[in-house]
Amino acid sequence: MPELRASTRDALLKVATSTLTGALFRRGLRNMFLQEVSPLRVDQPRMVGLAFTMRFIPSREDKNTAGRPGARRSVQPQAMEECPPGHVLVIDSRGDARAASAGDLYIGRLKARGCSGIVTDGGLRDSEGVLKTGLPAYHRRPTSPPSPIVHYPIDLNLPIGCGGVAVYPGDVIVGDCDGVVVIPVEIADEVAEEALASTLYDEFAEAEVARGRPLAGLFPVVGEDAKRDFEIWKKQRAGGA
Repeated sequence: MPELRASTRDALLKVATSTLTGALFRRGLRNMFLQEVSPLRVDQPRMVGLAFTMRFIPSREDKNTAGRPGARRSVQPQAMEECPPGHVLVIDSRGDARAASAGDLYIGRLKARGCSGIVTDGGLRDSEGVLKTGLPAYHRRPTSPPSPIVHYPIDLNLPIGCGGVAVYPGDVIVGDCDGVVVIPVEIADEVAEEALASTLYDEFAEAEVARGRPLAGLFPVVGEDAKRDFEIWKKQRAGGA
């Protein structure tokens, strides 16, 4: 099982998904941001964790035998018990939000077990209860109908598609108010380091723009004057810390 260094986790909690997508783009990774997947609430806590995956297929009445004698053990509650602490449960719901991918009790169980978040390209139900758990949650839109109407949970911790992105178990999942980005764990350390440096420059550039400085030479192409001023700003900032 891959691991995420504490320093990398801390760095990823401080940077925006927009900055991370830029760092991934520079490495040739163009499709790592989940489409039509949004935070349940924009002011919820940021999310960082390794992916633990679950996959739904379309429900079919003769196969959906939950609660019947001799029925196959349901994968959905199993996911809530097996997603490791510090991980994010990522659910392939085929972009279908006609019925819920999970609700407040399942999500509350993830929170109680120390998981870092839940992501689905379907919908979540019991929004008020989900918010009360405090677990970062991302979905396509709210939905009330129960899962079996549309979804049948079929397997755990295999490669899936979510929001149009391939997600492999152990990928690094980062969420903020804009959405969710996927980072291959093998490059997470270097991407986090680069994104943290970029975030510092962005802070400088935002201050310069607020002071009336034009974008030319400041962003997106950084000129020599901006580089010099940035180094001065960093020294002044460090001295005042």
